[in-house]
Amino acid sequence: MTRVFLVEDSPIIRQNLAETLAELANCQVVGCADSETDAKAWLAENEDRWDVAIVDIFLKRGTGLPVLAAMNTRSALQRVVVLSNYASPELRAAALKLGADRVFDKSTDIDALVEFCKSPV
Repeated sequence: MTRVFLVEDSPIIRQNLAETLAELANCQVVGCADSETDAKAWLAENEDRWDVAIVDIFLKRGTGLPVLAAMNTRSALQRVVVLSNYASPELRAAALKLGADRVFDKSTDIDALVEFCKSPV
């Protein structure tokens, strides 16, 4: 089972995404954060307890970009994706530069996110 760390400020999206990933991709959400500070604190305490991190850019407090930067020492087996409603070309470039493996649009790419989470490293 793939262990997911989910950084998302909307409780409804967190719940729906956790249920979708569990049902369709054999994933278990092992941690959640809704702010930049909480995400970085969770990562510091759980550096090897996740396989895929899904990070929104606009959070309750702060943004997901510093969260991506905090993951730059992750294992080669850990993957990071951005899931945002604002997946502009500039955001995609910034996220990839900070180490994201992929960037997905919340409104159009959920199926692609599920497939990414199902695929082996």
